[in-house]
Order: sequence, then C-alpha cells, then structure tokens
Amino acid sequence: MHLSLMRPHYMNTHGLGFWTDRSAVHEAAAQGRALQLQQLIQAGAAVNIVAVDSITPLHEACIQGQTQCVKLLLAAGAQVDARNIDGSTPLCDACAAGSLECVKLLLEYGATVNPPLFTFSPLHEACMGGNSECVKLMIDQGAFLEAHDCHFGTPLHVACARQHYDCAKVLLNAGANVNAAKLHETALHHAAKVKNTGLIDLLVEFGGNVYAKDNLGKKPINYTSLGSPSYLSLDFYEKTPLSLQQICRVAFRVTYGRKALEVVSELGLPNRIISFLSYMPPPVITFHHL
Repeated sequence: MHLSLMRPHYMNTHGLGFWTDRSAVHEAAAQGRALQLQQLIQAGAAVNIVAVDSITPLHEACIQGQTQCVKLLLAAGAQVDARNIDGSTPLCDACAAGSLECVKLLLEYGATVNPPLFTFSPLHEACMGGNSECVKLMIDQGAFLEAHDCHFGTPLHVACARQHYDCAKVLLNAGANVNAAKLHETALHHAAKVKNTGLIDLLVEFGGNVYAKDNLGKKPINYTSLGSPSYLSLDFYEKTPLSLQQICRVAFRVTYGRKALEVVSELGLPNRIISFLSYMPPPVITFHHL
C-alpha cells in the first residue's frame, strides 16, 4: 500500500505533513516555478508535505536558492525549522547554497540560528560552501563559533579543510578559537594537509600553535613535503619566535574573544594601534599640499 494511503501511521512527529514520493509542490519549489507554486498553494496544496528523507518543499527551495519560492512557502505557513532525515533545517540548506537572500528570509521568519544538531550547523554549511557573506550574517545573528561536528570539528576546521580563506578570516576576526582541536587536530593541521601557505600564515598570525600535535603525535609541518612552500613556511615559524607586538595582539584576542573588536574601540588608543589589534590595515594618512 502507498504510504500516502496510510496516513494515521506515518504522521511526522514534528507536525509536518504526510509522507509522499515527491509532490508537485516539491517540484515547483526546487525548480523555481513561483507562479505554479502560488497556484498550487491557492488550490490548497499542503506546503509541509514530506517526501523521502523528510525533505519538505522549503528544504528544496533553499538548497536551490529559489528566493521567491521560499518567500511563498513561508508566507503560506511552511515550518521554518523543519528537519530532514539528517536533522538539517532549511537554514542549513540555504547556507550551503550560499543564498544570502534565502538566509535573510528564513531569519525573518524566526529560523533557529543554532539548532540542536549532532552534525553540521548552518555556520558549518556556510563555511563548507565558502560563502563568507553567509558566514558574516550567521555570526552577526549569534551563531556558535565553536559549534562542533563529530567528524569535521568546528566551522574553522571546515573552512581550512576546504581552503576557504575568506571564511577562515571572518571566523578568526569574530573571535573563533584558532587552536580548537578535533582529536587534537587543529585548523593549522588542515591548512598544512592542503598545503595552503596563505591559510598557514593567517592562522599563525592569529596565534595558531605550530607545535600542536594531533592524536598521531604529528605537528602541522609533518603533513607537508620537505622543501615545499608550506614546509618552509612552518619551518620558519617553528624557528622564529613571535615578535612582542604579535604576542600582545594574540594575548588581547585570547583574553577578549568575540568582544575584542568591541573592547578595542573603547580603550582610547591611537587609530594605528586599534587597526593592529583588530587585524585591519593601518589607516591611510594623506598629506595636503598648501
């Protein structure tokens, strides 16, 4: 017997609709056919109908970045925090797709920024996709910087493993723990494994520990090839102590974490020092000829 004919036994525990293979609402939402979707909704189609793997039409619209369809579904009562079989919410999908407009819409309708997941958070998804604008928005909305996925670790681990420099920089500027470990493996281990010297330099600048050992007893340099650019970079950092300036900056960031940018502006320091502590380029001084 088809599942849709066995409604009493297949009601979703989260109050969603009934199971189906794949409805016309799913198809219209995924393909961005807003007019057809609107007609289906007006004709009484269920917007919370659940397909295989607990996918709702809202999930479909978000993963495809179909902003207009997302708007129609939410206005028609689609559950903003519906979960698929993996526990992912539409916000996770919108972040994965890098659809800033979809993310904003979901947040307007009360989407949970930090859903209690055992896997990727929306912030993880944004980092996986290399969507730095989504990363910024999620952090501004209070996303947990140290949200931990049992396989990948923190969002910073994900950004470095996927070589998304801009995402890593946004996370670090916001106060992410540069030395957070997953099985003793830090983001610097990931940067070394993918041989990305830009990421290595960035992580060290924010206080990354070049001597940290993972569960195999290996330092980041042990994942590089002898004489390679990444090896030479880490070798230099191992042999060259941080400057006093750099030590002060790292200590300041460790002390204040996410509040660092807010605190530094209240200390009455010269603009050049504020820029340095904030990891920003020094202010440009222009001279006007008389």
